[in-house]
This record gives sequence, C-alpha cells and structure tokens, in this order.
Amino acid sequence: MRDVLERYIYRPVDLEYEVACKTWALTADLKPAAVAFPRSAAEAAVVVRLATSEGLRVAPIGTGHNAYPFDGQDLSDTVIVRTDHLNSYQLDPEAGIARVGAGAIWGPLVDMIGEHGLAALHGSAPGTGIIGHTLGGGIGWYSRALGLAANSVRAVELITPDGSLVRADEDHEDELFWALRGGGAGNFGLVTAIELQLQPIRSAYAGMLVWDLRDAERVLPVWANWAEDAPDLVTTAYRQVQYPLIPQLPEQLRGRRLVIVDGAVLGSDEEATRMLMLLRALKPKWDTFARVPARSLARLHLESEEPSFGGVRSALLWDLPPEGVERLLDVSIDDSLVLTTELRQLGGALRRPAPSGGVLNRIDEQFLLLAGGVNVGGQAHRTIEAMRPWSSDRNYLNFTQQLVDPATGFDPGAWQSLRRIRRKKDPFAVFRANHEIPVI
Repeated sequence: MRDVLERYIYRPVDLEYEVACKTWALTADLKPAAVAFPRSAAEAAVVVRLATSEGLRVAPIGTGHNAYPFDGQDLSDTVIVRTDHLNSYQLDPEAGIARVGAGAIWGPLVDMIGEHGLAALHGSAPGTGIIGHTLGGGIGWYSRALGLAANSVRAVELITPDGSLVRADEDHEDELFWALRGGGAGNFGLVTAIELQLQPIRSAYAGMLVWDLRDAERVLPVWANWAEDAPDLVTTAYRQVQYPLIPQLPEQLRGRRLVIVDGAVLGSDEEATRMLMLLRALKPKWDTFARVPARSLARLHLESEEPSFGGVRSALLWDLPPEGVERLLDVSIDDSLVLTTELRQLGGALRRPAPSGGVLNRIDEQFLLLAGGVNVGGQAHRTIEAMRPWSSDRNYLNFTQQLVDPATGFDPGAWQSLRRIRRKKDPFAVFRANHEIPVI
C-alpha cells in the first residue's frame, strides 16, 4: 500500500505541490513538508504511520475553510492530510442517523436526507466540511431551537498517533468522545468519519427581508432589540453587504449595497408570521419568507460555493444596546463599503447546556459578530475593536480565522480537561490543529 499511496503524496519537489497546498481559503499560504490525499481510512492510517516514522507531524484538513491560522506558520515538520477523497455519505432514515466521511460537505447530505423529511444541524454554506463545522461547535439555522451541532454527534471514528483506527461514542472512549465534540477535528487524531443524529424536519418558514443599505440606521436597532427576546424557534442573521457583479447571484442582488435579515422559524406559519411582524413593519423592499423545504436552507445565506480570497474577523457580544448599535453603524457604513458586517443571533438553546453534551455544549453570549471581505484586515479589525465594550473574552473558534490563544474557546475547567486528554491521547503532539491544544 505504501508504494500505491506514494502517488497521492506531494512534496516540494513535485510539480503538483503548489496546487496540492491550496485550500478553500486561497490566501492561506501553506508550505508543509508534504501533502497527502488518502482515498480510504486505511490509507490515512498508513500516512500517519509514515509521517511519525520520519519524525513528522500530521495536520488533517478537509475543505480548509479555516486554514488561515496555519498561514505563515513553519510547517516544514508537518504533513498535511487532505480528506477530500474520504467523502462517503450513508443514511439510515429509519433510525434518523447519517454516517459521513471526513471529506463530506453539507450540500449533498442536506439534499439526501431532505428526501426523507430529515434535517441536520448544518451551517450556512453548503460547501463547508461537515467534520470541521460540527466538531468545532456548529452554528446554523436551527441553533436557537436545537443547540450546537457538536451535540448531535453519535460517534466519531479517528486514527490515533500509532495509526490505529478507533471509535469514540458514549460507550467507547467516552472521555475522548467528550473532548472531540467541540474540541475540534484535528487535536486528538485524524477523524475519518462521524455519525450524526438527524432531526425530523421536513420544512421551515424561512427566507430573507431585504432593504437598501441606507436603511441600516432604522433596521439594525429594531432587529437587535427584537433578537434578544425572540422565541427560541427563530434563528436569524443581520447583514450589511455589498454584493459583487457575478452571475451566480440573483439579479436583484448583483452589485447592490443592502441590509438583509435572513433566517428560519421552526413553527407554524401563524407562529412565524407573529414572530416576524415587527421586522416586516420596517417595510423591506423584498420579503421572501415562506414555507420552504428544509433542504433549501443550506443555500439560504447565499454563501460562495467556490474557493475564496476573502475571510472574516469575529467577536462574541454579550449584548447590543443602543450605544453599541450606534457604534457598529458608525464603523461599518460608509460610501466605500467593501466588507460584509454580520451579526448572528445566538441565545435560546445555545445558552442551555446540552444533556450529555461535549466540551462545547453551550455559548453564553447573545451575538456573534463577523466582519470581513476580500481584503480582511484593516477595516474588519477596526470594526471588531470598536465593539470591544460589548465583547466577551471568549472566541468561537470555528469563525476565528487567525492565531489566538485556543483557551479562549472554552470554560477554564473544560480547557484544563482538554489539555489533560490531549496529553493522554497524543503525548508527543503528532497531530496539529489550526487552533491547537498544547501538550505541554
């Protein structure tokens, strides 16, 4: 198998190396010792054993949506293992369980399970890797009703530092199972597959409300106040965005500078109508909220499905009082808007500890603030810094696209437990994550 696998390992001397190093995050400049593309769990195990035999570390990467923390790091002692080919999808509709490989993305799974009236706790981008999204926490359109995606994981299959394939669930490796659900996909091994508990959701009342950007000053204060007390059945996001002139977008959005509130309600049409009444009173230019198949929610946010040069900066906000709204509007709206400023509505089930949940079983803050675009940096950084008076010291690491102290992603007690489990399971730090839990 080693001889066969050599054809799927690229080193700096190979012509294919530069292409092999590229991930979804096109601006992340990665220069590892090698890049491997195993086609099965068995081949992935061989890669781990080969790497360790040569004194190298292993960094698993799926789509690479958050490869940015690796940018600029010395990866000369690291083999990047791309899981693109481990993209299996298996469904047991009667049990409501899906098993997906490490390279699987949300779009195909959402379509597959939608045929059976089922839904998963997916994110807002159909091209995002299921493993990274889920094991990093997982926020989506059902979050305020059903909590974090990490707590819907039934089992995790992964390769350990010695190249063994193990299964972690409630009955096997329970300590490791706890750490994986929220502790990230790359800290404890090379994850090859996970099992997810699905939800019996056939449809939702979902869509978007759209205004011109000049209406932000009247829309954001109302949305921010409404979002803090809204029922748990509704999850929304507020955005100020300039859309590019590309054919993939609906015609009415192309090249426009807009305010958008999009989201979903898990309730009846009558309940949804009552919940949205205050926002609709602001008279949006377009209102697409209606009863839609649950499978359509994967593309509701109109996220790019192609690799991107853009990125974001993020912060968790405890609240957004009137003075916070005014500050955000001051720093995020001008005549040369090139950024997206977004607030994800948290609270609800996200604040309640999940029974038998993993290390990240809740998020206490009320909003997740994102600021970004093609040239993430200056303006995005200023937007985040301007909101410090209302920000938490915590980070939601799935949307933290730069090096930070990973301890900021967890409660202090949970962080100490994570470090203990990392030392126990990977004492020689074979595995390397974008937000790495230190062994020492």
